[in-house]
Formats: sequence, C-alpha cells, structure tokens
Amino acid sequence: MNNQSQHIVSKVPEITLLFWIIKIAATTLGETGGDAVSMSMNLGYLVGTLIFAVIFLIAVWAQIKAPRFHPSLYWATIIATTTVGTTLADFADRSLGIGYLGGSTLLFALLMASLALWHKVLGSVSVDTVNSPKAEMFYWITIMFSQTLGTALGDWMADSAGMGYGGAAIVFGSALLLVAAAYYWTRISRTALFWAAFILTRPLGAVVGDFLDKPLANGGLALSRFTASAVLLFFIMVCIAIFKQKPAMQRH
Repeated sequence: MNNQSQHIVSKVPEITLLFWIIKIAATTLGETGGDAVSMSMNLGYLVGTLIFAVIFLIAVWAQIKAPRFHPSLYWATIIATTTVGTTLADFADRSLGIGYLGGSTLLFALLMASLALWHKVLGSVSVDTVNSPKAEMFYWITIMFSQTLGTALGDWMADSAGMGYGGAAIVFGSALLLVAAAYYWTRISRTALFWAAFILTRPLGAVVGDFLDKPLANGGLALSRFTASAVLLFFIMVCIAIFKQKPAMQRH
C-alpha cells in the first residue's frame, strides 16, 4: 500500500512571494489599462466595462476549459478581472452616482456573499481546492468582486477621505504588512489571511496606478496611461518567463 500522501493539483498558482509581486503589478496594470480605455480613448466607463467584460468572460472560459495550470493564461485572466473591475467600479461610483463609499459597501457585501455561498456549496474557499469547474466559477466570481471592490475602496481612501494617493498607498501597504505578520506569527486561518491580502492588493494597485497617471494638480505623476500599462505588462511577462510557477496542491 502506498504510504505517500496523495495530492490533487489545483488550477491556480502556489502562493509565494512571486505571486504577490505579480498580483500587485497586475492590479496596477488594471487601473492604468482600464483608465486608458475608458478615459484616454474617451470611450466612457460603460463601453469600457462592456469591452473588458467580454474579455473577462473569454479568459475565464479558457481558464476553466484548460486541463491544467498555465501561468500565462492564469495571469491574463487576473488582468482581465482587474481591468473590468476598474471600469465597473468607476461606472458605479461616478456614472450611477452612488459614490465611492456606497460602491465600496455594495461590493463588500457582494464579495462576502460570494465567499459565503462558495463555502456553503463546496465546504471550503481555500485556493488549494480550485480544481473543478464549479470551484473555478466561484473563484473567478469572487476575484472579480474583490477587484472591483479594490478600485472603489482605493478611490474612496485617496479622494473622498482626503488621504491622497501616497497616503492611501501607505495605509493599504501597512495593512498588507499586518496580514503578513499575522501569517508568520499567529494561528489565524491561512485561507482568511489569503483573501484579506488578495483584497488589499487591489486598492494598493489602484492608488499606485492613479498616482502614476493622474495629473500633477491632482497629486499624480501625469505619466501616459498607455506607457505605464506597457511597462507593467512587460514586467509581468518577464516574471512569468523567468520564474517558474507551480500549481497549488491539496493534500489528502
């Protein structure tokens, strides 16, 4: 009889420092890329949302149909979630007029509902268990809500709360450091800490992205959204090409 533990290979990457580096770069790219389409190209938030929603659905379909973990496909899908999250949050906050606080509250409720339903149906929201189409559907819906929430929350902290992009980045960066400290020095659920970190990286990326491309008068660097997006995309592609990522594994 085989005494070795059996493993089920997940469709998402192993959670390492590299994962978080690429995640922050991808969320920043989502902010600059989303703004480039909706604002720089003057297409508006609604049209931008529709464009990125189609890309998001195609990417998720391809990810679910893939027989195994593919780093490039996975991160392309992450970028798709963060770009549609950017334009969707901006559309809700600005075009629908519910404001940053209202949008953040609504999206937080949807995110918690998604996690609760996922746990009720499958018994776990751990990323290590994302190895079936149903689990992947919950995973990507939850991620889309978290990415959209992050945009609204980042804008609220930077603009409405008056902290500016630098101040908001310090707040979210400090919160991430606290999550990291809890990971190493407490027994808090690793799954809970993962989702806390995943959610916090999005507003951090949002305020960093805004800092890069917003006008000098608004506290930004006034960089080209297209240039910033191209540099971030190149950085992500280099990371994927140079550093090999393994899929997460669930032990039985």
